[in-house]
Amino acid sequence: MLLPAARLARVTAEGATAREWGRSFGLYLHVPFCDVRCGYCDFNTYTSDELGEGATRAQYADSALAEIALAREAVGQRRVDTVFVGGGTPTQLASSELVRMLRGIEDAFGFAPDVEVTTEANPDSVTPASLAELRDGGFTRISFGMQSAVPHVLAMLDRTHDPAGVPQAVRWAREAGFDQVSVDLIYGTPTESVDDWRRTVEDALAMEPDHISAYALIVEQGTAFARKVNRGQVTMPDDDETADKYVLADDLFAQAGLQWYELSNWARDDAARCRHNLGYWYSGDWWGIGPGAHSHVAGERWWNVKHPAAYAQRVSAGASPRMDGERLDDASRRLEDVMLRIRLREGIERSALAGDPEPLIAQGLLEPRGDRVVLTLDGRLLADHVVRELT
Repeated sequence: MLLPAARLARVTAEGATAREWGRSFGLYLHVPFCDVRCGYCDFNTYTSDELGEGATRAQYADSALAEIALAREAVGQRRVDTVFVGGGTPTQLASSELVRMLRGIEDAFGFAPDVEVTTEANPDSVTPASLAELRDGGFTRISFGMQSAVPHVLAMLDRTHDPAGVPQAVRWAREAGFDQVSVDLIYGTPTESVDDWRRTVEDALAMEPDHISAYALIVEQGTAFARKVNRGQVTMPDDDETADKYVLADDLFAQAGLQWYELSNWARDDAARCRHNLGYWYSGDWWGIGPGAHSHVAGERWWNVKHPAAYAQRVSAGASPRMDGERLDDASRRLEDVMLRIRLREGIERSALAGDPEPLIAQGLLEPRGDRVVLTLDGRLLADHVVRELT
C-alpha cells in the first residue's frame, strides 16, 4: 500500500531540518531492458526474449507513467530536484519515449529551476540524433558505460561495444549540448593487468569527461560470472592488486583535475558531482519508478515487484507495484548514516559516531577536520574496516 499523502507530508516535514539534503526529492526511473545481460551484472535486467505481453519496450513508458501518477497521488505536490534514468540500458528505448516519461514526471510534480536529469547509456546505443532529442527534451547529464578500453577485458565482462566508439559517443553528447558527461569504469576484472587498467584510465581522461565513476568488480552470487569463479574457470585478482589499481586511478584523476568526492566517484568541480547520487548518500528522499526499483521517502523504504510483466499488470490496474518495505529503527538508521556519509569527501561529524575515531586517526585511516573526520587514501582502501570501528 502506498503512503497516504497527508502522513507522508507530515513525516517529511518533521525530518527536513536535519540536513539540506534531507529536503531533496529525486525520481529514479528504472529501464530494465538490455540487448545482452552481462555475466557480472545482478541488476534487475532482461533481454527482449525473456519478456511476455504487457512488458515490451513499446509498452514500457505507459507503465512507468502509470506509477508516476500513483507517486504523485501519494506524495502530493513536491518539486523534483533530480531525475536519474538507469537500468538496464535506458537508451534501448527510443529517445522520444525517455522524453515522454520525463515530461510525465515534470507534469506530475514540477521541476526545481536547476533540476539535474541524468540518463545512463551504452556508447553503441546512441546516435547524434538520439542525443540531440534527449538534450532538447530536458536531459542535462549523461553517463556512458565505458567499463574498459581493452577488448579482452570487455570480453571477460560480456560487454559488446567497440571501445573505439566511446570517444565518438562522448563527442556527440558534447555537440548535443549536455551540461555534464560522465564515464563509468570497472577495475579488477580477471585477466586485466595494471597496464590494461592504466590504458583504460588514460583513454577515459583523454575524452575530458566532467565526471568518472570507477568501481571494483564484485562477484555477485547468482550471476553467471560467479558461477565461473566458483568452478575455477576464472580467478579474481588479489586485494593488493585491486588496491594498487584504485591508487593509480586516483592519482591519474587528480593529475587531470578530477577530485574524489565519494569513494568511487571523481568530478572536475562541485557542479559536476552527481547530485542525484548525493541524495542517496545523504539519505534524502527518492521515489523509484519501475520493476524492482527501490524508494525512500520520509524514513520509509520499499521496493517494487521485480518482473516487468507483473509490474505492468499491477500499475495498469491502478494498483501499487510495491512488493515489500521497512522502516528502520533509530539505531539502524544511525548505522546506515555512518556507512553512507563516511564515504564522502566531506566526511562525518564526530558527534554522529558511536566508535572512537582517535585510533583510526593514529593509524592514518582518518584525518581530523575541525569537528569532522574524513577518510584518507589508506582509509578509502579500508573503508569497510573503518565503518566497523566507528559503529
